[in-house]
Amino acid sequence: MTDEIYAVLIADVMASSARKNVRVQLEKKLAAASEKHLKQKLIRFPYTVTAGDEFQTITTGPASVPALLLDLRAMLHPLPLRIGVGIGEVADRLQPPVNRLTGPAFQFARWGIDNAKAGRLFKFETLTAFASHNERFDQTINLIYGLHDTLVSQITAKQWETIRQFQDQQALEQTAKRLKLDISTVSRNLKRGYYWQLSETAKAAGAFIERTFS
Repeated sequence: MTDEIYAVLIADVMASSARKNVRVQLEKKLAAASEKHLKQKLIRFPYTVTAGDEFQTITTGPASVPALLLDLRAMLHPLPLRIGVGIGEVADRLQPPVNRLTGPAFQFARWGIDNAKAGRLFKFETLTAFASHNERFDQTINLIYGLHDTLVSQITAKQWETIRQFQDQQALEQTAKRLKLDISTVSRNLKRGYYWQLSETAKAAGAFIERTFS
């Protein structure tokens, strides 16, 4: 085991048993997400479906996690995700398949998703849970994402689609053209979909992670 710090992501599709063809949808959407996020150097390996509706990956660095989470939720919509993020060491040489790797980062990620599922973090529902050796960091980042997830749970399908399209180029005019909407509608969808709050959260959380683990 090396002393290098990694971020492991374990996610699953919520209420998947009530959805038709979840595995087919998931694999198709993950293939597109893998292509994009590998190209952007946000992840080290393609997303790997490890069991049923669950998938894993290792990010290129802990600080890239917040931006990755926002884009992943947008790209996989309408599949709602519960995500555990573990930050720590990896016991093995980094090589695929990701589900054969071990170490604290994987244990923390599992702890995170299990606690999010069980609702152990707060008295309100959370969709994202971080875990690491740093208890102070965990308390702060999980509160941030607990509040963040309260907004995420209120975003509509049309708003997610606008967010997904806007994430690709970050330009209102081009997004409006692709969606065949006027610019004011795109702007309104982003605002009502809390995009600016989610975007600022990703920036601030990324900087917080960088300061904590660099």
